Amino acid sequence: MRNKMLALILACSASQAYAGFDVVALGVHGGVEEGNLTSYLIRSDDQKLYLGLDAGSVLPGISKALDKGAFPQVTAENAAPYTPQGAVFRNLIGGYFISHGHLDHLAGLIISSPEDSKKPIYGTADTIGTLRQHYFNGKVWPNFTDAGSGLRIGTYRLNAPRPAQRFSVGLTGLDGVIYPLSHGGTASSMILLSRNKESFAYFGDTGPDAVEKSNNLATVWQVLSAEVKAKRLKGIIIETSYPDDVADGKLFGHLTPEWLLKELKVLETGSGGKGSLDGLSVIISHIKPSLKAGENPEAEIMRQLQEGNDLGVKFVRMQQGDSLKL
Repeated sequence: MRNKMLALILACSASQAYAGFDVVALGVHGGVEEGNLTSYLIRSDDQKLYLGLDAGSVLPGISKALDKGAFPQVTAENAAPYTPQGAVFRNLIGGYFISHGHLDHLAGLIISSPEDSKKPIYGTADTIGTLRQHYFNGKVWPNFTDAGSGLRIGTYRLNAPRPAQRFSVGLTGLDGVIYPLSHGGTASSMILLSRNKESFAYFGDTGPDAVEKSNNLATVWQVLSAEVKAKRLKGIIIETSYPDDVADGKLFGHLTPEWLLKELKVLETGSGGKGSLDGLSVIISHIKPSLKAGENPEAEIMRQLQEGNDLGVKFVRMQQGDSLKL
């Protein structure tokens, strides 16, 4: 009996040690199309609740994801008294990380807030201040938070953990650490999530260090190189907003394929050199659509990334509603 119990404990420990992450794309574009703006969900395989990674488009993305079978645990029967969309929105999202205060990263959160359940929001002090002062201020939108002036409805608990300090992310079972990024004069951020000795990095908008005159990405790559060396890093979501023909002076705090490849080279060097990033999933987000006839920035960006990929990473472009296990 003792041996059976020991075997069960070891099996459970092993399953926890190798649990991965589930990622769902609720929105993948970097502007223009209001129903498909940057927003992802992530959870650990062994947990129920997702963390929202930005919230540009929330409810439209949930509907698309349901159509694609991303939430098999939700049915019309067990969703009651809500629709399946409502059940995912209210009951499966355990909180949000908002990388910065631009509309294309939080509009869905604002608009859907009257129907949301109580949950925490995490971000830098700058981002939380922007939410409190400029959005949930009783003028632009009712104050659905627990801070600020006027009537506080209290749906959202605002949290601004100190940069580079680990914290527990609500009831998601995830730990998080937030690091600053430079975004053309706007303060942006990255969150490193971890559980069961595995980790995942989500980047808000960022420009390359050389253009931004910053060392924020260099600091982040140093942190992530330690995750790579320890074989913990399962993947990252990072932006590539423009194709390579956009001049540095018109990037406005964003990346191109050429710049992303250069930045990932820094990560490779810090992680042990050639081959250290083999198989790493790099999910490309925030591509800005074009309204010009005949232009396809998404196809062009993915082609340029693949052509320059001597790192061995796996570039992935998720579409709205797609789900991915890492």
